[in-house]
Amino acid sequence: MAVALAWLLQRSPNILLIPGTSSVGHLRENVSAAALTLPDDALTELNGMA
Repeated sequence: MAVALAWLLQRSPNILLIPGTSSVGHLRENVSAAALTLPDDALTELNGMA
């Protein structure tokens, strides 16, 4: 989930993400996505899938 959130955040700074959070662990994972930086080759591959 963190990779998906990081990918969306890196696609555009204007995206507002509201992921479901059913536990404190999920909340921590979702917040950690903001600090995750995907390399350019990963972004290219993910963009090709979308």
